[in-house]
Amino acid sequence: MACSGVQGRLSSVFTDGSNPHGFTAFSSENSSEDELTDQLTDSGTSDTASETSVQDQDSFISDCESVVDSGSSSAQSRMFNDGLVALFDGDRVHDLIKQRFVSSLGLLGPHANVVAIHRNSYSSLVGQARLRSFQIYLKAVEEKCGGNPNVKYAWYAPSSKDEISKIICHGFGHHEKPQKDGLYGSGVYLAPDDSPMTCVEGSNVDEDGLRHLLLCRVILGRPEVVHPGSEQYHPSSEEFDSGVDNPIAPKKYIVWSTYMNTHILPEYVISFRAPTCLKGFLKTQESIKKPTSPWMPFPALIGVLSKFLPPPTFALISKHYKDHRENKISRHELIQRVRQIAGDKLLASIIKSFRAKV
Repeated sequence: MACSGVQGRLSSVFTDGSNPHGFTAFSSENSSEDELTDQLTDSGTSDTASETSVQDQDSFISDCESVVDSGSSSAQSRMFNDGLVALFDGDRVHDLIKQRFVSSLGLLGPHANVVAIHRNSYSSLVGQARLRSFQIYLKAVEEKCGGNPNVKYAWYAPSSKDEISKIICHGFGHHEKPQKDGLYGSGVYLAPDDSPMTCVEGSNVDEDGLRHLLLCRVILGRPEVVHPGSEQYHPSSEEFDSGVDNPIAPKKYIVWSTYMNTHILPEYVISFRAPTCLKGFLKTQESIKKPTSPWMPFPALIGVLSKFLPPPTFALISKHYKDHRENKISRHELIQRVRQIAGDKLLASIIKSFRAKV
């Protein structure tokens, strides 16, 4: 059914505050993202389950290596030593990580080229001990938190390719120190697996023009909110286990330095190419994507809607927005649901008033 003039205009006027002009081009939900979450985000409460996961990944690699060009295999294998095993196109884990990563980059996604993905094999005695230590602490936090250790996958930006080898061999030895420039205490900073941009922007280009990120499993337990400029270096009380910058939609996980080699397990390395000057590139892309029709940041829209809608109706819109931020529904689905709940007449009036003030 064709949309009215108002409906047609409304399809491109909403934006998410994290991506000011992103609603000009909608992206549909992809079932493989859900599959990746199922594959990577596990509770890890069972030692057997963890060991089975590693064994399954070995079988995926074996199946794939038989059909991959040997020249490509040797090139990727030489990229890292120290217990890292290359995964290849066609491997289910490789493809899910790659797709999840690229789709989470927003405007940068079409311009990022994933060159290689490696898996930590924990093949050495020390590697096995570190894996076992992670499982022991996971059990301890699980019991402490009433059955939910709150294990997440998260990105870490190493300072160099050499640091990756040191982390795989010896564990984390680097952590951020509290400063007055907005850092969140003394610890290791990681980004949620669906929000890699902070780590991408903080990554360095190596001699081959590549950037590298670590995808780690992280025991968060019960996190506490840490504010910019904090000089904290351990949990504020026994109630907490880690830190976050935002309790609703965190962009930073903070693992205190005392826990960095027991609560973080590096599992994958992703190597990719991206524009050298990221900030300049993203600024250019945002200006290109800027809508010509009136638009309004979604957080601002929700704030105004709270004044016009009854609490149950507003709560439903807030839930849909939270689902979108967690990648459970697409932008297009979010816009359609908000239009159905609030009505185009009210939305058009709010956006018109907002643009007049701006």
